[in-house]
Amino acid sequence: MNIAIFVSGSGTNCENIIRYFQGSESVSTALVVSNRADAYALERAKRLGVPAAIVPKAQLNDPDIILPLLQEFRIDFIVLAGFLPLIPDFLIDAFPRRIVNIHPALLPKHGGKGMWGHHVHEAVKAAGDTETGITVHYVSPVCDGGEIIAQFSTPVSPDDTPDTIADKVHVLEMAHFPQVLEQVFEQLN
Repeated sequence: MNIAIFVSGSGTNCENIIRYFQGSESVSTALVVSNRADAYALERAKRLGVPAAIVPKAQLNDPDIILPLLQEFRIDFIVLAGFLPLIPDFLIDAFPRRIVNIHPALLPKHGGKGMWGHHVHEAVKAAGDTETGITVHYVSPVCDGGEIIAQFSTPVSPDDTPDTIADKVHVLEMAHFPQVLEQVFEQLN
C-alpha cells in the first residue's frame, strides 16, 4: 500500500510515520505533500528519501492537479498529519474511507474550523477540561466530523499550560498514531 502524508508544519508526526513503516513489506510512504513551501516536514521527507510535493490550497482544490499527482505515485491512502486546509469533497470521494486525520483533542470536543494546534490546547485549558488527548478519524466533508477510529487520553491538571498540554498530546501522537494507521491498513487487506 502506498501512502501519502499531507502536512503543513514541522512534520514530527510525518517523520514518525515514515520511520515506523520503513522496511515494511506492505506499507510504503510514497509521497509527502505540503501546502506550504516553508514546512519543515519537506526537509524531513528529503532526509528520509521520500519524494515531496508542494501543493498550495488552490492546487489542492483543483482535481486536474491533485488527482494526477496522487495517481503518479500510485497512492492508495492519505494520512493527514498536521495538514490545515480542508480536504475537498472530490478528494474524499476519490479515496472513500482512505483518508484519516489526527486531531489534538478528544473529538467532538474542541473540533471544527479554526481548531488546530495551539488553538486546541488553549481551548482545552480555557474550558477547564480534566483530560485531553488525540483522535484519529476518517475524513468527511464535515471538518473534524468523520467517524472516529481511535482515541487516547491524558490527564490535564490545573497547573498545566497550553504548552504543557501540547507536550502531553505530542507524546500520545508519537506513541499511538503509527500503530492506529497500521491497524487501519491491516483491515483493508
